[in-house]
Amino acid sequence: MSEEKIEGITKIAVKGFKSIAEKCEIDIRPLTILAGANSSGKSSIMQPLLMLKQTLEAPYDPGPLLIEGPNVQFTFAKQFLSTAGEKQASCFQIRIETCDIFASNSVTTTFRKGQQSVEIAGMIMESETWDGSAQRLTLYPDMPSEEIELQVDQHRKLDGSEVVRRSGCFLDFGYQDDEITLNITEDIEYHIFHTIHLPGLRGNPERSYKLTSTGPWYPGTFENYAVSLVHEWQETEKERLKVVANALHTLGLTRQVGTEKINDARIELRVGRLLHDNSSETDMINIADVGFGISQVLPVLVAVIAAEPGQLVYLEQPELHLHPRAQVALAQVLADAAKRGVRVVAETHSSLLLLGVQTLVAEGDLSPELVKLHWFTRRKDGITEVDSVDLDEAGTYGDWPVDFDDVSLNVQSRFLDAVDNVRFGDKETS
Repeated sequence: MSEEKIEGITKIAVKGFKSIAEKCEIDIRPLTILAGANSSGKSSIMQPLLMLKQTLEAPYDPGPLLIEGPNVQFTFAKQFLSTAGEKQASCFQIRIETCDIFASNSVTTTFRKGQQSVEIAGMIMESETWDGSAQRLTLYPDMPSEEIELQVDQHRKLDGSEVVRRSGCFLDFGYQDDEITLNITEDIEYHIFHTIHLPGLRGNPERSYKLTSTGPWYPGTFENYAVSLVHEWQETEKERLKVVANALHTLGLTRQVGTEKINDARIELRVGRLLHDNSSETDMINIADVGFGISQVLPVLVAVIAAEPGQLVYLEQPELHLHPRAQVALAQVLADAAKRGVRVVAETHSSLLLLGVQTLVAEGDLSPELVKLHWFTRRKDGITEVDSVDLDEAGTYGDWPVDFDDVSLNVQSRFLDAVDNVRFGDKETS
């Protein structure tokens, strides 16, 4: 099976959302890097997907789009409808493309500000099988059945009751044996439901943690599930727990991790006090008694280890609170997940993490076909643009609009010039 046919979300396109006034599209590879300056639009390309996720996961019907939830928090539509460019957008659009061994499917949904809340303005569903057959269906609210008939090849006419209606955050027309609508939207919903989201704000380490579900579905944000997964692996999947411990050791943080059940509601997370290989349980201490690095990166490690092939894992600043050496080593952990077929999307400010990925490619440990780099910038008018590049076999990527390393080199050069001026400036004037 070729890489293009691995199941999962393969493309996301957004338009009219925050600084993304014009359509921006990103390919989702097993290892996808989102980079750029602060407020350049990195989070904005993913937030529409997260709003769909929290809408579908809500325990009640929040309407077409839940704008304030566990993954994304807005209170007014004007906070995310694009104001970049000449005027504020009246709607925004998100297109999600998935692929499996049979076909590629996509759903493009347009949302607009309604009288009471955000509403669906229209939707386009497309499907193309690997044998070349293609289907396309356009829907909008209150669309008459006659217009649907023109698009759907059926042996009987639709009756008057089968008009377009809302189904969650998508549209459908209630024709229950119609494979065109249901199969496409169900496929997209499945992958949105199974998306793992780990935000940059992951909270302080706690003395004890609530027991939670251990997947494979993780509603809300993933940091709530990490400790319970470690607890389950300690009891039933020790090999996975060993992978976590080895990853922590690779990052230079600790060699041991485990849990202790306090009662039927809470568990304690414990880690090795020292980096050396010591199996003594007396060398284990509460996670709250060590540095922030372990508590911040542990959910990252657990997320990519828990994820199944094809599952999308969106990590915001996975390098948070890590020493530079650990940032480089983190590239190996993400690469290992990518090689298993997990779709890791890492939003990062770390040039060292990127350099670690490049090094793995150059060393032959990671295929360049598994990696995609997206660089986000904003034009003078405030509109986001995305430059996307591939790595070559040497791990290089050509010219980006701004290179992480340029910043580092410029700072070093400025410092050395200042040092020379302090040491030799007075001599030249004397």
